[in-house]
Amino acid sequence: MTGNGPRGNGAPIRVAMLGCGTVGGEVVRLLDTQADDLAARIGAPVELVGVAVRRPHRHPELPEGLLTTDAAGLVARDDVDVVVEVIGGIEPARTLLLEALKAGKSVVTANKALLAEDGATLAEAADASGVDLYYEASVAGAIPLLRPLRESLAGDRITRVAGIVNGTTNYILSAMTASGAGYAEALEEATRLGYAEADPSADVDGYDAASKAAILASLAFHTRVCAADVYCEGIRGVTAADIAAAATLGCTIKLLAICERVDAGGEDSVSARVYPAMIPQSHPLAAVDGAFNAVFVEAEAAGQLMFYGQGAGGAPTASAVLGDLVAVARNQVVGGRGPRESAYASLPVRPMGAVPTRYHVSLEVADRAGVLAAIAGEFAQHGVSIAAVRQTGGGQLPLNGDNEGGARLVVVTHGAPDAALAATVDALSGLDAVRGVDSVLRVEDLGRSVSALGVAG
Repeated sequence: MTGNGPRGNGAPIRVAMLGCGTVGGEVVRLLDTQADDLAARIGAPVELVGVAVRRPHRHPELPEGLLTTDAAGLVARDDVDVVVEVIGGIEPARTLLLEALKAGKSVVTANKALLAEDGATLAEAADASGVDLYYEASVAGAIPLLRPLRESLAGDRITRVAGIVNGTTNYILSAMTASGAGYAEALEEATRLGYAEADPSADVDGYDAASKAAILASLAFHTRVCAADVYCEGIRGVTAADIAAAATLGCTIKLLAICERVDAGGEDSVSARVYPAMIPQSHPLAAVDGAFNAVFVEAEAAGQLMFYGQGAGGAPTASAVLGDLVAVARNQVVGGRGPRESAYASLPVRPMGAVPTRYHVSLEVADRAGVLAAIAGEFAQHGVSIAAVRQTGGGQLPLNGDNEGGARLVVVTHGAPDAALAATVDALSGLDAVRGVDSVLRVEDLGRSVSALGVAG
């Protein structure tokens, strides 16, 4: 059966699965253990007709007749109604899913990287065939987040989506905060416990969160946003000293994905960015520890909504996959289809340099008269207003082998275009009185004034 015509007589929904790793194995288990309940909820039984894997001998738990190494052949079979993809990556997933959609088969995928890079092509193929493309599991695991954005809030105007969408980095930063450990130590612990991969680059460099930010921004603002549109910084540069500095300000550091509707001179635009930032300890996101995820959605009528829960792992992600499968199967039973891609707004994506942000800058400076005035002059020269300054030390730090003492200055700015702030930091590095820029972190008050942070002049 292809397309979206209704099926009769309780004919089964026939499912092909691509991949059977941690998530796929859980999906197969749930399909088996919950078969009767799923049939009752859908109005028809779900039948798994094939599973494509690279090494069949590694899956003794599955009947041999279900396993195949020919993923393309499985997708092309006439007895397949829905293709579930959990292999990840761009290729061969893209080719396989496009073939499935063009053949009139609905698709359920957890592939955030593919959706962030080329989701528009998949959506167009689904529209052309009149079938479903569901991907709740691609962001925040079991947390029901994408469907509320796409359906529950379809009548509202979303202004911001911001939160923690990567459990690995949140575990590392939480461990650094709790123990005072450095980044390398916390990463080693996360790897030992299975929260970090052997190659953690996708997580710690922010790429995983950036893919999710692209998906969130696309749904929230009815605009096609791809991974290349998302500004991305990871957490490798966050130090124990940064964590301690945040604590003195009543803040904590989190890797945030922030998607906002921004007014650019009376014309709306979209900003999508990922970076570590200081947030007030009073904000609910500050209390999200370990490998958990949490996302705030702000809308004009609904106000603030918070979604919290397990953001990764086999069982939580499989739950989201199965929820999508149930939705797709129900549509097939009645001959309907779910929501189509909504990209009508087509808002421009604002470059990071034009986005207003705030900085926390820690400087090692010479302890002599006029230094603060020189530093303040550079901020003023670039049109950046200082919110607060704090000095630690004074006279006790010999620098560069000379007899001149040193001190550490912490400067927190008001909002300014990111390009102006970055240019200010570059200029500070060139001042004779500045012996080093120890760290630069963004400050996200998330609704709270920077003047409320614990920084005194």
